[in-house]
Amino acid sequence: MFPESTGPIRFGSEAHKTLFCRTLLNTFNPYKPAVIDWPKLDTKTLDRLVSLPIWDIAVQTEGRARLNVASYAAIAPDPLLRKAIELNAFEEGRQKNVLSNLVAAYGIELAPEPEYVVRGDPEWAFMVTGYSECIDSFFAFGLFESAKRSGFFPPELVDTFEPVIQEEGRHILFFVNWVAWYRRTMPFWRRLFFELKVWAVWIFLIWERIGIARNVGSAAQDNNFTVTGAKAVGNDIDVAELIDICLTENERRMGLYDRRLLRPRLVPALAGLARRFMRSARKSHSA
Repeated sequence: MFPESTGPIRFGSEAHKTLFCRTLLNTFNPYKPAVIDWPKLDTKTLDRLVSLPIWDIAVQTEGRARLNVASYAAIAPDPLLRKAIELNAFEEGRQKNVLSNLVAAYGIELAPEPEYVVRGDPEWAFMVTGYSECIDSFFAFGLFESAKRSGFFPPELVDTFEPVIQEEGRHILFFVNWVAWYRRTMPFWRRLFFELKVWAVWIFLIWERIGIARNVGSAAQDNNFTVTGAKAVGNDIDVAELIDICLTENERRMGLYDRRLLRPRLVPALAGLARRFMRSARKSHSA
């Protein structure tokens, strides 16, 4: 879909930084949430949309994401990197506007939004958002495709969200390449500290999602759009089938970009491992 340059690149090099920053900047979609023509929905579809327990969570998650990313952009020393991260933050805020306009168009009532603040390390906040989106986007790709295939939402409404889903793919592609570039540009002693921070972020996100699983209905939880979306949209979806769709959609969407760039690997790898375990368990059960 996008033109690919030739020649290898070294991760952590200036060429690598230029490639992942320019990929994000050059694939910007200038759509405007204010002029989206929201389709008219029949009563059944509207009730289904309004009843989804995700809207407070989704709006608040994007509000936090915008601030988290913007806080790191403010301290990024490299001009090109700062410009790309600022665009990332702008798009997070624009996604919040899309969701806010949707709920307004269909009369969905939201709880009052909390005050969005970043306390502490902006780099930590950026990493929490980045790794969280790597998890959420993988499953969002599959849920979005499942909703499209099943007719859970009309095609007009699904098409309206395609730019948002595409943005999420660009964001996680940018983030994982930033991580790879960043860790290779720092001295050894700082790299050790950075790896500890990466592990701490993953532990934080795992612990957070354990809490989400225990209390899905809490709008105070952060970054739980995918969990509640899966429960709402995917009740009738076989788990193995959903994982297959997620894997296929992840491969398709990530395949749109320059193949020299890194792709998010951990979540797809864990999902593939779970899928193989399901196949083995099913064979054993059949035997």
